[in-house]
Amino acid sequence: MSVLLVISCVVAALAGLVHVYIFFLESVAWTSPRVRRVFGIASDTEAEATRSLAFNQGFYNLFLAIGALLGVVLVTAGNTASGWTLVVFSTASMLGAAVILAGTGRRYLNSAFVQGSFPLIALLFAFLGSTFGV
Repeated sequence: MSVLLVISCVVAALAGLVHVYIFFLESVAWTSPRVRRVFGIASDTEAEATRSLAFNQGFYNLFLAIGALLGVVLVTAGNTASGWTLVVFSTASMLGAAVILAGTGRRYLNSAFVQGSFPLIALLFAFLGSTFGV
């Protein structure tokens, strides 16, 4: 495997770990004061009212993380077709979600940057590695 593809796998794994963390924030710790501050939730009442939505959204992030991490494991194990399919699909979905988040307002730009940076880098290195094979 080329150096560029190795970098893509490492960064895709980092993207997966970030999304596992987002899952934790949204599905496990949503009502904590720290998480409420992170997401701009003003009160306990608002946190409780949005808890089921956040819980569901957290699992979307977890499933994308599992796809990226499983893809990296498959690539590493030599099942490159299935592995790269999962890596590319999962990181492209993560990036798409980050773009949509960025489009919802300026207050979400930092979150979109955190959510989308690793997936973008993973996709770029996957493209470069598959095109140039360096």
